[in-house]
Amino acid sequence: MQDVREALMAGRASDGKAVRRPLSPHLQVYRPQISSTLSILHRITGVGLGVGTLLLVWWLVALAGGAAAFAGVQWFVSSWVGLILLFGWTVALLFHFCNGIRHLAWDMGYGFEKQAYHASGWTVVAVSVAASLVIWAVGLAVW
Repeated sequence: MQDVREALMAGRASDGKAVRRPLSPHLQVYRPQISSTLSILHRITGVGLGVGTLLLVWWLVALAGGAAAFAGVQWFVSSWVGLILLFGWTVALLFHFCNGIRHLAWDMGYGFEKQAYHASGWTVVAVSVAASLVIWAVGLAVW
């Protein structure tokens, strides 16, 4: 792999002349860390929750629309594609919720030490995955 550090020192001044200075950091410079990864996932799950909520709205509109409309949505939701979407929505919801609690702790001034934010990050991942699996195990057992 070629060393890119020298290429990252090339920039331009406001008058257009070439200068030697570091450019803004990007993904080729830094290794992914738990904080940056969870921050990106928090944003992605937020968007996913918005999109997944459309599925819930479709289900509710079909419920109000009558038995035929509801049966069509129920068929889709109970298909393997629908179940995968619902499982992803569940994981996204629980991850976003748990990470939101972590952010609230940060807002109060707790958990900024390296060891603390590493531990809380992995706790968020573990709790959201475990809670998703428990919810789905119970749901499938009842179904």
